[in-house]
Amino acid sequence: MSYIELSLQIDLDFNEIMMAELAELGFETFVETEDGLEAYIQEELFEDLAVKNMLETYAERTPISYAFKHIAKQNWNEEWEKNFQPISIGNDIYVRADFHEPQPNYLYEIIITPKMSFGTGHHETTSMVMEHQLTIPHQDKKVLDVGTGTGILAVLAEKLGAKYVSAFDIDEWSVENTIENIALNNTSKIAVRLGTIEDEPQDKYEIVLANINRNILLQQIPSYATFMAEGASLIISGFYEADIADIQAVAESVGLKKVAQLSKNQWASVVFKS
Repeated sequence: MSYIELSLQIDLDFNEIMMAELAELGFETFVETEDGLEAYIQEELFEDLAVKNMLETYAERTPISYAFKHIAKQNWNEEWEKNFQPISIGNDIYVRADFHEPQPNYLYEIIITPKMSFGTGHHETTSMVMEHQLTIPHQDKKVLDVGTGTGILAVLAEKLGAKYVSAFDIDEWSVENTIENIALNNTSKIAVRLGTIEDEPQDKYEIVLANINRNILLQQIPSYATFMAEGASLIISGFYEADIADIQAVAESVGLKKVAQLSKNQWASVVFKS
């Protein structure tokens, strides 16, 4: 599988909304740079005209320049290593690559090799879900990770004490990447598969994680509810603060209640209880 890289030079104030727009067009990985953004999409999903038309609509509001480049699978490590830096989430979580020095002062250290998968902790949506995870007891709980990406949320779930994590993604690179990251973190209670919520074996979970995007969440929240045990927590992100009302309406229609919310740079993450 090959990817298309969009290298975008734009006012940094537009980075967040540009990521949201590109996600709607199928882009799945984003790296913020000093002068804008790099975004990646599977070559077979790339629609040149649709992307260019979207960019042109913003050219009236801010100067934009962009370029496309074909990225072969074997070249991905070189691309992300140029930009990947370790981060801390609160005072408890440290996320790094295997070539960074360990930081034993943190309670939870997570090693991530992101490759082409979304979810390194750098983006607000991922970090907010992880912050929510810290507030919810995971000990001896079963966790469902929808659209696992790099597996970072699943890895944290096990480190927080989960007894079993079922993680899946529609992208074979994500599944492959998650398996690698599970090994890097010596986490053995995570089962990973290629697929969607529609073909997830029916079971009940105390915690469901879904860091995806607004449209998919609006469609799938009713399905998530069927996997939730009584009193379970659903932690979701991948949408803007302005989308919360729509997300909440769908969740409440299937009996879920909002109990917590975080916001960063207009992105939001919400916790619902069954």
